[in-house]
Amino acid sequence: MGYLLLEGGAEFGGRMSEPDLRAIELAGGVDAPIAIITTAAAPDNNHKRAGKNGMNWFQSLGAKQVFTVDVIDSKSANDSTHANQIRGSKLIYMLGGFTHYLGETLKDSLCWSAALDAYQNGAVIAGSSAGAMVMCEYYFDPSKKKVVRGLNLVPNALVLPHHNTFGKNWAGELRKMLPEVLLIGIDERTGMIHAADGKWEVHGGGGVTLYRGESTVSYGRGETFSF
Repeated sequence: MGYLLLEGGAEFGGRMSEPDLRAIELAGGVDAPIAIITTAAAPDNNHKRAGKNGMNWFQSLGAKQVFTVDVIDSKSANDSTHANQIRGSKLIYMLGGFTHYLGETLKDSLCWSAALDAYQNGAVIAGSSAGAMVMCEYYFDPSKKKVVRGLNLVPNALVLPHHNTFGKNWAGELRKMLPEVLLIGIDERTGMIHAADGKWEVHGGGGVTLYRGESTVSYGRGETFSF
């Protein structure tokens, strides 16, 4: 089994180096193949630019094998060449953008099956903002004001991205809608990594806030927790 990295957003802007460097380390170091999934940026035709930004960012951190996988619709999500690229990667990174489009495009696809195969074989699956949201059992679609089933790598959970800016504003409504579900608020420039011992550790300059029932608990850099 591999590792999970959930990030709060504002990726590739130079502020996510701490969690991303840790992800590279867990993936096997700077020679590890890194696949950037550009799906969430496809609806506004921004996937090429976003993917290039991602490649430049990871290369700036020392990574030597970084490439984009343009899974931009259901056809490409079921392309065997794309799936084989993902399956052979040690760090699979889903960037932010259109959450619902990302979740629905990957769901039950050949490429997502390949990502799960890689994860079972020790790879890191990472996501920022929309990428982190779809990794959970549930995500919030703000455009439709409804909760949607995600890819369920993190059961009974829902991520509030960009928590220190606008994500925290979703907490009150979602607590009422999903009283039994753990809400995970992740600040920008912050990531949380799920380690082999079952604990999560906070990396970066912000914090992680857990909302469970009436309880609210926050964690900062280097702190660990379980749920």
